[in-house]
Amino acid sequence: MIYLFDHLALDVDRRELRHGPDVAAVEPQVFDILEYLIRNRERVVSGRELVGAVWGRRIVSESTLSSRISAARRVVGDSGERQNLIRTISRKGYRFIGVVREEQDSDEPKGAGSASPMERKEALPAARSAQTATFCKTKDGINLAVATAGRGAVVVRAAHWPTNIEYDWHSPITGPLLQRLAERYCLVRYDGRGTGLSDLDVTSLSLQTSVSDLEAVVHAQALERFALLGISGGAATSIAYAVRHPHRVSKLVLFGGYALGRNKRGSTQDVDEAKAFLTMARGGWVEDRALYARAFFSFWLPTGSPEEMQSFIDLQRVSVSGANTLKVRMAVDDIDVNELLAKVATPTLVFHCINDKLVPFDLGRRLAASIHNARFVALDSANHALLRREPAWEIFAAEMEEFLADGS
Repeated sequence: MIYLFDHLALDVDRRELRHGPDVAAVEPQVFDILEYLIRNRERVVSGRELVGAVWGRRIVSESTLSSRISAARRVVGDSGERQNLIRTISRKGYRFIGVVREEQDSDEPKGAGSASPMERKEALPAARSAQTATFCKTKDGINLAVATAGRGAVVVRAAHWPTNIEYDWHSPITGPLLQRLAERYCLVRYDGRGTGLSDLDVTSLSLQTSVSDLEAVVHAQALERFALLGISGGAATSIAYAVRHPHRVSKLVLFGGYALGRNKRGSTQDVDEAKAFLTMARGGWVEDRALYARAFFSFWLPTGSPEEMQSFIDLQRVSVSGANTLKVRMAVDDIDVNELLAKVATPTLVFHCINDKLVPFDLGRRLAASIHNARFVALDSANHALLRREPAWEIFAAEMEEFLADGS
């Protein structure tokens, strides 16, 4: 069994941790800790259980276990406060939270034409989770962080809130979808201005600046024609871009989107909700950075676990400042692409979760109804961002892949 995660491959049979063609030096107990945590990554592993699995009946002090955990973190590049792979769960134990794919090691005969062990080592991680990060500049001089991964037909994911191209790739919430797409397509995504690794010092944010950012990325990557994925607030950006550049967008996929922000829906309740979110954002960053994240999480991912909530809090921490959160909130609440919907000529597939707590289902239904011949798929979930463990996640991924493969 080979476990593929981040930029590494843990080969259980050969007892090797590989980084590309290089084999890292890993102490036996550290290797055993990594293997056990990865194999049991769906749950928290207590310290006592980990000691029993690695050391058997030997008496091991807490300091010894702690030092071996630290060594495991160092060898996978997860040292310090990062904890994007091995997370300490207070008073509970440890959990491996990185996105992992499993591959059975093929013991093919070493005859003519078969790959050597070194060739297999070189090919293994490179075809999987590696992504390339670059920067491009918008017409008004903003530097945008851009990530590319995979090969084949191009899929561009429009920026939405919040993102960080490095953290997203490994997040247990967003990573599974991104890496699945990268296994099948050339995936291009970027952090919009004011977020993630892009320039954070921005004067204003709006639908227009979002479209300009997307145009800059497409130009910098020299993309002629591609499928466009718009998630949440990124759906409006994708719609506006597809109408402005119909010759470039081959397919349009929208998930959890809406044509009108809260301030544009003609409802006093929606306007009041917009003000409430702004109030939470202001208070959250003044009193406690995580306060707003926790409140927003209850709408964004109501079925999420405590560990997933912490991941979301971490994502906000590395993605956006308090000041820019307010700018983003005001920008999405003022979104209005309603008049553009009838002008969309690109084949379109619209997804929306039936019990979405953040963006009501009816907004997704109306979005699909207003785009000519758009297909609509209702997903059985209460979340605004699907989790890999939900049946709806696989339905979403499979339907999208079938749609993108359709040549019509």
